[in-house]
Amino acid sequence: MRKILVTGALGQIGSELTVKLREVYGAENVIASNRRVKEGHEALIEGGPFEIVNINDPKQMAEVVDKYKVNTIINLAAILSAVGEKDPLACWDINMNGLYNVLELGREKNLQVFTPSSIAAFGPTTPPDNTPQDTIQRPTTMYGVTKVAGELLCDYYFKRFGVDTRGVRFPGLISYQTLPGGGTTDYAVHIYYDALKNKKYTSFIAKGTKMDMMYMPDALDAIINLMEADPSKLKHRNAFNITAMSFDPEELAESIRKYIPEFELDYDVDPVRQAIADSWPNSLDDSAAREEWGWNPKYDLDAMTKDMLEKLKVKLNIKG
Repeated sequence: MRKILVTGALGQIGSELTVKLREVYGAENVIASNRRVKEGHEALIEGGPFEIVNINDPKQMAEVVDKYKVNTIINLAAILSAVGEKDPLACWDINMNGLYNVLELGREKNLQVFTPSSIAAFGPTTPPDNTPQDTIQRPTTMYGVTKVAGELLCDYYFKRFGVDTRGVRFPGLISYQTLPGGGTTDYAVHIYYDALKNKKYTSFIAKGTKMDMMYMPDALDAIINLMEADPSKLKHRNAFNITAMSFDPEELAESIRKYIPEFELDYDVDPVRQAIADSWPNSLDDSAAREEWGWNPKYDLDAMTKDMLEKLKVKLNIKG
């Protein structure tokens, strides 16, 4: 039976993944951890084991692993792209030194380790369309630098020490449950809220800027399916391209107008986040993930938009 420790469990991915993991593996077998308690997460904290854990404290990490007899770590503790540009040293410290501590625990205690990478691992010299699984990676953000270094470090721990490391390159993630935490693709979540509340949204990403995206239910399935995949079939292991859709702000607005015809979109471009978006691919080739562990997303843009609007109406108590 898996005993899973989730770091960063109160973040955008972790808060939903922890609930899903508890449904799959049993609440008592999934230990949620975060460096501090956040308001609004009481049900998650009370729904199973929870620990305050700083991944930059290896002694504390080891104590929690031993206490619960953990055999799997899903390491989601990280600082994201836009926030990372405001404090690059903190981004490096958490994303890299924290990952090193997790991998050392994996080596010492024979743990399976999942660490997500990101489309931010690519850069402006990467082929932008149908970006290959194996290609040039020269990111221009500290977040991207940590993701490339993290991919290599996880590969090293697998090849050098035999640690069962696995990971995917996530595109932008869209969810009705949890607001994002400071990434460049955040507009694709906020736009749905403003569409329902105000029938209008001002995008900080410029017209025509395509980026890969994914609906959160597919992202959660990707983590579980990769963790359970036959290791003998995994050639890439730590940095699988995965995607579900690619769109620009106007295409997203058109999808919303199928349900809210009067929706209006205008632009007030944030130069920092726009520069980051311009350095990322327009679309990814995810054929390696499909071939090696059966990746197959369920949601396209219109299916996601329909579900997002339905779920957010309930969440925001919007009638009609």
